[in-house]
Amino acid sequence: MKFEQLGLSQPILEALTSLSITDPTPIQLAAIPAALKGNDVVGLAQTGTGKTAAFSLPLIEKIVASGRRPAPRKVHALILSPTRELASQIHKSIRDFSRRVKLRSVLAVGGLSINTQTKNLSGGAEILIATPGRLEDLIRQGAVSLDEARFIVLDEADQMLDIGFMPAIRRVFAQLPAKRQAMLFSATMPDEIRKLSAKYLNNPVEVSVTPAARTADRIEQGVMHVSSKSKPAALAAVINEHEGDKVIVFARTKHGADKLVRRLGAGGIEAAAIHGNKSQGQREKALARFRDGSLHVLVATDIAARGIDVPGVTLVINHDLPNVPEVYVHRIGRTARAGAAGLAIAFCAPDERPLLRDIEKLIKISVPVLDAPEGIETATGPVDQAPQENQRRGHRGWSGKGGAGGQKAGGQKRRRPRNAAPGGRPEGGRAEGASAEGQARPDGKRPFRSKRRKSGGGNGQRNGGAQRATG
Repeated sequence: MKFEQLGLSQPILEALTSLSITDPTPIQLAAIPAALKGNDVVGLAQTGTGKTAAFSLPLIEKIVASGRRPAPRKVHALILSPTRELASQIHKSIRDFSRRVKLRSVLAVGGLSINTQTKNLSGGAEILIATPGRLEDLIRQGAVSLDEARFIVLDEADQMLDIGFMPAIRRVFAQLPAKRQAMLFSATMPDEIRKLSAKYLNNPVEVSVTPAARTADRIEQGVMHVSSKSKPAALAAVINEHEGDKVIVFARTKHGADKLVRRLGAGGIEAAAIHGNKSQGQREKALARFRDGSLHVLVATDIAARGIDVPGVTLVINHDLPNVPEVYVHRIGRTARAGAAGLAIAFCAPDERPLLRDIEKLIKISVPVLDAPEGIETATGPVDQAPQENQRRGHRGWSGKGGAGGQKAGGQKRRRPRNAAPGGRPEGGRAEGASAEGQARPDGKRPFRSKRRKSGGGNGQRNGGAQRATG
């Protein structure tokens, strides 16, 4: 089926043609007709499947067809995004899709001048794309009102849940008119998001194209069991093995990301970090260099990386395993986009074994074990204690009370952390914004060798005792 058959008008079809977009993706085929009919929509699809066009195209179509112009400081549609980068990408897409029609869109995110955004909203706008924090700032200052917003879109709703945006989302919905059309898109659908949908959406049409726990078919995955202190050396070795490739490295914390950039730089590997403590200008400069190929290695935290959509990323490295297993799927989805192939390598320290088991349970495969690069110590032996920061924060029911093997707290309710950054505060300060063994890689490079897991304990016994790698 082509876009012409979905009910879109000629100016939008011409814009798509000028962008060389001819065939709708599965999520677009399912969501666009439902949205054009006026239904509320809940879309479940992984990143990189075309969700932005799935909600943007019917939104533009309906706003233009109405012929209504916005009053000063009023908007007709609101799109909420968890990160600045993702909001910027949505804004660019809407401008591209609406290039043949008369429509004004405004971007409002943290890290940019709020005075400029206030000025841009003074004459009203058909579509406002915003992060929740900056939107509430603008509302408090009287720069924008939502009482005429007939459409609302929540993009990456699960990520907004993870970083603590749900209270702000509820406050925003309270300011919308009762008669509105709402669309919610998410890569996963935790209970809290389902409750939000049930409360604020009216009998929504649910569309799901790819199970959120399924990793892309063309991603070759592997895990290296190394000690925490050996991870930086292993990282440098893997990057050098893939010299010239575009590589995204995921770190758990902002401080850890900066530290990795310094370590790589000391070894002659240029890298840049993006996270919530970087200014918008620094983040945009790093992403621009990464896109144009002048920078080959980008180190990111989860919150900053959600909006990264860069073609040609061939390798994703999880320097630190995520605390929430669904995040692993999002991370490695930065490669193998638009039908391309990619490689995802995870480093697993002994105290991260529980996190690896959670990931494997979610994606329903056993991630193949890879040989560590030459000269890197392999961490073997069963260790069932959660990482230290997870013990402090009650990660997934771990008691954190010493004891051999990190016993789960008896009867304690399993808790999901609000985000992957330690300390209980949303990363970025305030809320803002398996392939067969030996299989050749699609790019012709030599794959890392995988080795069969050994069952049973005792692998890590040294000098008569169990030695645990530290870091």
